[in-house]
Amino acid sequence: MPKAKGANRRKKFNYTVNRKKLKRKSQRKGKPRIECEQIRNAWDDTKSVARNLAEMGLAVDPNQTRSIRKGKSMQMDVDHPAQLVPLVRKPYVLKGLQAVASLPEKSSKGISLDMIEYVRHMIENHGQNYKAMARDEKNYYQDTPKQIKRKIEQYRRYRPEEYSALLASVQQAPMDQ
Repeated sequence: MPKAKGANRRKKFNYTVNRKKLKRKSQRKGKPRIECEQIRNAWDDTKSVARNLAEMGLAVDPNQTRSIRKGKSMQMDVDHPAQLVPLVRKPYVLKGLQAVASLPEKSSKGISLDMIEYVRHMIENHGQNYKAMARDEKNYYQDTPKQIKRKIEQYRRYRPEEYSALLASVQQAPMDQ
């Protein structure tokens, strides 16, 4: 089998890259890049990762965390001597993490502005006639009547108030004429 075309090429040194600067940048001093605000604020640079997390009440290795047992096994734990539990000196970190976790998740789903404009145009011009919508000149992607119906249902699901107002305005328009 033949070799790849670039495999035989000689490696060349790149003079445009400052290696000293790159090394200094990688060995950046200060706090580590932690996205979680609670952990970032409580972090102590003089301590190790394990000690920092233990003081916050967090585990370094999830495999070594103690599981919560229910029922009969709880009674058996009383017979065994208590394991050494690290002292949690920064409980506010755990409380902050729990508060953030308890917030309801914001829905990232939605529909694009182009889709909204498309659906409004179709409903304003054709009402509920999906076959006429499929023949409309603004149907650039040549959607079938079922595909258009699905798009309208999606619009109705994400923007119910706007959909009901749009239908009400469409139903009043023929009476005015």
